[in-house]
Amino acid sequence: MFLNAFLARKSTRIVALSSAAAMLLSACASPVAGPSGLYAQPTGNAPVTANPTPYSAALVCLAEYARKNNVNAPRIAVGRIADYTGKEESDGSGRKITQGASLMAMSALAKAGVPLVERFDTSVSELELKYANNKLISDNPSAQADMPAEYRRILAGQVPGSDFYIAGGITELNFNIRSSGLDAGAGGLGTKDLKGGLSGRVFIMNVGLDLRLVNTRTLEVVDVISYQKQIVAHEVSANFFKISGNTAFDLSAGDGALEPLQLGVRSVIERATVEMVANLYGMPGPQACMTDDPFGHAVTTGATGAFVPAYNNLETNNAATRQDPARWNDGRDPDVAHSRRDRY
Repeated sequence: MFLNAFLARKSTRIVALSSAAAMLLSACASPVAGPSGLYAQPTGNAPVTANPTPYSAALVCLAEYARKNNVNAPRIAVGRIADYTGKEESDGSGRKITQGASLMAMSALAKAGVPLVERFDTSVSELELKYANNKLISDNPSAQADMPAEYRRILAGQVPGSDFYIAGGITELNFNIRSSGLDAGAGGLGTKDLKGGLSGRVFIMNVGLDLRLVNTRTLEVVDVISYQKQIVAHEVSANFFKISGNTAFDLSAGDGALEPLQLGVRSVIERATVEMVANLYGMPGPQACMTDDPFGHAVTTGATGAFVPAYNNLETNNAATRQDPARWNDGRDPDVAHSRRDRY
């Protein structure tokens, strides 16, 4: 009888725990789609933000300097900035270093107000040129599909050329340049005495970059820059153990962080871009950065990049709000939230 009662209590606990686990899992995922049409709602609600480095403000400063002093900036193209480190993840998931260094360089040049011409991916332009050469493309198509329309004409010299182009690569990725750590433990000698430990680690690595600026017409290398940036990681942990009566307490806690490696790559690219563009602009140094704009010009460069206005709408477009993390987010921007409520 005692055994049956014990088993009954055990069965009740198991059913209760199973029900609680099922309810918990149902809040996370379900094999049946809910009213929204989704099996589960994604976690997280962080808004999209700008992705600056400590050198982004200097790039924007360069753009303002060039505009204020009417600098005739040269047109620049970005070539292949490849990963030459050869380092890959041990699990075969891919390269350790970003393969988008060329794209980072384009964003950096845009922040500096440099006129860019596309040479990295010209596949669409080449296809359109091929269609235009065969008289298949029209900028004003006919309202009737079977009626001919005025085709796009190819004009000599319609594609602006570059004055310089940037090439180079990520050439260093060195792990564990230096590391240090500390482990300490203390506690009573008795079985039930409090015992604890503390440990900490610091690791240093670095990433290196080599860039060159080439005169497109003469292929003369006019500027060469090599930079490296160190990346730091740390971890701290603590644990405590204590027996009190018939109960054992075991508590562990820790914290760790790794400085973003790919952001380190972006930083060295932006620092190299700052130096190259300052040289092209003839800018003496950071002391030339403007603290205000006495001419009241609308700004088209910022930490997110830059743009060329398609229309005369600088006073009314979104140039001044591109770095606002709440902008256009339906959970943070009251205007969008109000519009969403009205629609749905």
